[in-house]
Amino acid sequence: MRLSGKVAIITGAGSGFGQGIAERFAAEGAKVIVNDVNAGGGEKVAADIRARGGQALFVQADVSKGDQVAALRAATTQAFGGLDIVVNNAGVSHRNQSLLDVDEQEFDRVYAINVKSLYWTAQHMVPWFKEHGGGVFVNIASTAGVRPRPGLVWYNGTKGAMIVTSKAMAVELAPFGIRVNVINPVAGETPLLATFMGEDTPEMRAKFIASIPLGRFSRPSDIANAALFLASDEAQFITGACLEVDGGRCV
Repeated sequence: MRLSGKVAIITGAGSGFGQGIAERFAAEGAKVIVNDVNAGGGEKVAADIRARGGQALFVQADVSKGDQVAALRAATTQAFGGLDIVVNNAGVSHRNQSLLDVDEQEFDRVYAINVKSLYWTAQHMVPWFKEHGGGVFVNIASTAGVRPRPGLVWYNGTKGAMIVTSKAMAVELAPFGIRVNVINPVAGETPLLATFMGEDTPEMRAKFIASIPLGRFSRPSDIANAALFLASDEAQFITGACLEVDGGRCV
């Protein structure tokens, strides 16, 4: 049990990578807060974890809203008596298209969820971590922030911002025993796949897979395994790191 006794918030855990991380953390002994804006998906993930003997609670919150993130932290500490790990996984993208075709409303939405969420989780989780001797952030960025490609320009920018912000946080928060690391997944079998590709067809899948040396999309279990390591005490001397989980995409 690599996370025995730990309390973890996983944002965007109602599906995809977040679901995989929540399930893996719970299997490793963590008490898990499943956060999502989608109540149906989030409640199901939490219920499935409990049915397998794990400890999980769904808390609905929009991580781009400061008051809702504050409520998320309060619900976590009230339910489980503490907080040790925050996985900033919630994220959205605009459709793969010309940078000129993304309107201002969608641009603002992508930045609010992908980047401003880091601001709000820092504002509301860092004081708790400081008061209680430390903590861990694992931020789920993307290979798009390392090796950007046309069609996802503004999404690429949010993930680049996540990476740089995380590195800066790692340096500033290290004296307080707070570690901050990043995972950069390649496109995976999640609800966002069609958005990344522009259209989900066998031809588009083949095109994307051809750019991944190991020859497949990422899976939630791939990201969950990396997050488990970075969140565990096995990584106690690792902070400010960016781990590509990409089948060689960024080489």
